[in-house]
Amino acid sequence: MTQRAAQAVTPARAIWLMTKMRLTRQRNMVANNLFRKFRKKKPRDGIAGKKSSLWVLTVVMALFMSFSFVSLSRNVVLNMDCHLVAGSPCNVVGKDGEHYQDLERAAAELHRAPFQPELARGLTMALTLLFTLAVLLPLGSKELAQPDWDLEWLVTMPVERPTLLWGRLLERSASNISGVFALMPPLGMIAWYSGLGWFAPLAALAALLVLLPLAALLHTLADTGLRMWLPASQLRNLQAITGLFSMPLIYFVMALGMPAASGFVLDWARAFPAWAGWTPPGLVLRAMQATSPAQAGLAIALLLAQTAVLLWAGVALMHHQLRNGVVNSGARESMRRKPQAAPHAIARAGRLSNAFTPIKRRELRLLSRDRNFLFQTLLLPVIIVVSQLVFNGKLNSFAELGQHHTVAAAIAFGIGVYMLMLSAFQTLNNEGQVLWLLYTVPRSIESVLKEKAQLWGVLTMIYPLIIVGISAWYTTHFEWSMLALLLVVFAGLPVYSLIAVSLGVFACDPQAVDVRSRVRPTYVYLYMLLASFYTWSIYSKVWSQKLVVMVLVASMALALWQKARDALPYLLDPAAAPPPRVSTSDGLIAATAFFIMQGLIALFLVQGMEQPALQAVTIAFAASGLLVYLLIRFVYWRSKTAGVPAILRGGDMKLTLGYGAMAAFIACAVGLAYLAGLQHSALWADIAKQSAASASTVSRGWLLALAVLAAPLCEEFIFRGLIYGGLRRSMSAMPAMAMSAAIFAVVHPPMSMLPVFVLGLCAAWTYERSKTLLGPMLVHAVYNAVVLSWQFWM
Repeated sequence: MTQRAAQAVTPARAIWLMTKMRLTRQRNMVANNLFRKFRKKKPRDGIAGKKSSLWVLTVVMALFMSFSFVSLSRNVVLNMDCHLVAGSPCNVVGKDGEHYQDLERAAAELHRAPFQPELARGLTMALTLLFTLAVLLPLGSKELAQPDWDLEWLVTMPVERPTLLWGRLLERSASNISGVFALMPPLGMIAWYSGLGWFAPLAALAALLVLLPLAALLHTLADTGLRMWLPASQLRNLQAITGLFSMPLIYFVMALGMPAASGFVLDWARAFPAWAGWTPPGLVLRAMQATSPAQAGLAIALLLAQTAVLLWAGVALMHHQLRNGVVNSGARESMRRKPQAAPHAIARAGRLSNAFTPIKRRELRLLSRDRNFLFQTLLLPVIIVVSQLVFNGKLNSFAELGQHHTVAAAIAFGIGVYMLMLSAFQTLNNEGQVLWLLYTVPRSIESVLKEKAQLWGVLTMIYPLIIVGISAWYTTHFEWSMLALLLVVFAGLPVYSLIAVSLGVFACDPQAVDVRSRVRPTYVYLYMLLASFYTWSIYSKVWSQKLVVMVLVASMALALWQKARDALPYLLDPAAAPPPRVSTSDGLIAATAFFIMQGLIALFLVQGMEQPALQAVTIAFAASGLLVYLLIRFVYWRSKTAGVPAILRGGDMKLTLGYGAMAAFIACAVGLAYLAGLQHSALWADIAKQSAASASTVSRGWLLALAVLAAPLCEEFIFRGLIYGGLRRSMSAMPAMAMSAAIFAVVHPPMSMLPVFVLGLCAAWTYERSKTLLGPMLVHAVYNAVVLSWQFWM
């Protein structure tokens, strides 16, 4: 035994060791998830080690969340000032007599004067609710439902029990990340508008150091008491209920920052009792709003005294809770014999089981056994969406679903998306430590995940069908736009089921020791961002925008699934990665970079060099296409990617020209027939105006150069070489042709989507036959030349 180990552990050192252990554990989890790519691992059998860019995505998401929390906190303070304070300068009457709110005027007023009593009471309520969340969110974590209680081995440390309890409070205070995110932004914003200026973050941090120990005290009191009184099965139920109860509180606080929030939310803020200003959250507000050092000192002294008394009383109560030890005889689950089912019930269950495959039956059995999983999957999405609607003032009754069909469609899609996030997203994580068993089943793990995605895609339809049924019941008149909304919703849910399963593969970390860290939250936030993108298309009134979003989301789902499928064989091996191959995601990334570069270069040319618009667009198109092509080829060369598309290498020139001529004839025939049909429609006037704008010889020359030379060279490499080539690895030729042609069509103007879709089919067929990019480039060039020539002649 070393001399240091032989030394007695002092109370201060014991508390420090407990806190250090908790913080080190959190730091290791973050480092394991984010910075794994910086660890040097020797490759085996010529397979390169995994390279993760998750840390970049996580940093972006963290910055986005921080900005969102700060912005929301600011809106809460200013919006409450507008609604609660009579005569607030925020309420403005325009020249035409319209009433609106100017939050900047409220901000200027708050900087000049202390908060009004009505605003102070409202902010006290908001801080109290956020303090409650700082208690409930850690309490509702999976730690409460774990069968092993860490306090059972912490009591073996050679320290007195009061020291152990004080250490428990300190470690939970320092590791309460959810409490920091809940309290730090609003405290900082209150301090800012209280006149503390750039000292506001320090004041918020000081307040946080007082409030977090109190939150840890309540968390530990509840955790200890429940552990001693309830069996493990009831603890799981209580953990699920606690998590469900937290969501309405979150949306209640968010509603305080919404200008159109429900009236009862602000009514509760007005009616919040004045005596709450003498509780710790209220005293924090009083200290920040103090107009003199003496007033601030009095509030701070009272706050510290209250905190000390509450902490001392709480530790004494915990000591009383543990007076008989830390192991409760009734805390373990007992075996209970279930009553034997009736024969007809067994037969009915057998018929139901025959309707599902073994994989789907296993997933349903897992759902029925895990009550926490059941509550989160079936109840939490409803609570989240209903809370958003109730607290944001969107709906006041079910009858309004028959009047606001777009809102009803958004509700149906929102509930479905949340269900998928809490179910399909967890398909691999729910396997736990026995995930490796899926690799021993005599079938591919890809087919297993497909079945899970199908099951959750079907189960997710239940709530949306109920919402649609309620909306249809209260609808008084029928409109064709309702069918379009139904199509968007029920076409999007299966797609997002595939996205959820795919992102769940990347989010799962089978090597994580802690069950709670097996799902990387960054991918959860990414999934919700993608869902919000699709929700925007539901509210859009333009059909082409809906179509564009649906096609892009579907292509993204296929790209993610392809990436997930490539990663599945290497999921349990931290040192191996799939070999680099051309994928659909490469094409989508290249297309995005191509259009962004094109816009930036065109903007620079038009403003800086005073080039004609068409000439600048042509130069920007060609330059961005060349840059993207060179960049992609360089990346592929460095990573030694297989399947890189070639323009002519390895192809037969005679076959290429023959296939190209056949496809070009079909595409040109469809394009000319489409233009001839447009001549007899109201859209022809717009086409004539565009043709007149390019009537000059110079403009026509640049337009031909853009359409016949630049567009085929740039677009065929991206849409046929990368996107179609990537899709071809995951599906047969015809679906890959249709999907790549749809993506190609939606990036063009709505008026030309139909003939461009046919052009995409013809170009993809040519690429499939010739195996080189020269064929589809010729088809594209001939089609553009014929269509433009016909327009110029007309």
